[in-house]
Amino acid sequence: MRRLRTQLATALVSVLALALTTTGCEGPAEASAAATTTVPSPVADRVEPLTDTAATRFPVTVESADGRKVTVRKARRIVPLSGSLSEIVFTLGLGDRVVARDVTATFEQAGNLPVVTRNHDVSAESVLSLAPDLVIAETASGPREAMDQIRAAGVPVLVVDPAKGLDDVGPRIRAVAGALGVPAAGTRLTRRSQDRIAAVRKAIPAHADHPRVAFLYLRGSASVYLIGGAGSGATSLVEAAGGIDAGADSGLTKDFTAITTEALAKAAPDAILVMSKGLESVGGLDGLVKIPGIAQTPAGMERRVVAIEDGVLLNYGPRTDQVLRSIVAQLYADGAR
Repeated sequence: MRRLRTQLATALVSVLALALTTTGCEGPAEASAAATTTVPSPVADRVEPLTDTAATRFPVTVESADGRKVTVRKARRIVPLSGSLSEIVFTLGLGDRVVARDVTATFEQAGNLPVVTRNHDVSAESVLSLAPDLVIAETASGPREAMDQIRAAGVPVLVVDPAKGLDDVGPRIRAVAGALGVPAAGTRLTRRSQDRIAAVRKAIPAHADHPRVAFLYLRGSASVYLIGGAGSGATSLVEAAGGIDAGADSGLTKDFTAITTEALAKAAPDAILVMSKGLESVGGLDGLVKIPGIAQTPAGMERRVVAIEDGVLLNYGPRTDQVLRSIVAQLYADGAR
């Protein structure tokens, strides 16, 4: 069940390992038994590339997050190893140079590219078969043997630190832009992204309280039911939306902890944040409240659920303003509480 993240990169590594141990892989999502929550402002299925991106300049030597110095002499055939990194490359205006995608690159412009890797399960042979001149990876991309094989073939590999919160949006964009020889475009995209996020935050209802929001990671087909803690990756989004991360605030220090009635009672969430496919996998909203302990929380009693598309929730990239806007719209759908 290795999947998700750059979206879920570091925050869900432990979750994916648990699912692998338990089930071997993730099966297809179960059909939703009931209608789920309405998403007032869904995240667009397309990225919005910058216009007039300056011509690339090479060679460039950049610092990689794995401690190496990487020299890039050209970037005409790029393989990003996560959906989040693909999103950045396309939004910088260089999507026509991307020759493959990770399974988590679900936005429209990347849809016709061949899938050659699954984020934490990189196939060196599949990557090398496309003759890339630059591979962009996450620190969690692996296995190590596959990454070493790509480097041994003479392909430059830029490793980018994982996204954990809103503060990582700019550094990740600039790191990718630097390796692609368009640092000025990276600065422009960083500014655009930060300005849009700030605009969403200003639009939060003036008299809204600070709802307690629990981030749940659900995969009903794999019997994985987890509540996010301080390292889940969702805290920054919840706080930016004017909420309190209920899991972290209740003392959960791990990235994720198995859901129990006791943990839910202590977290006492006013709202529950989930990924759309995760919600579908448990049978929609009606199935969610059947998970032991959910119905007894304020969120369960009010059926107050915020659902965001899996492939973009934790990306912390150029579409994060849309993610935040959707969270705010759903969280305060009935006005300030």
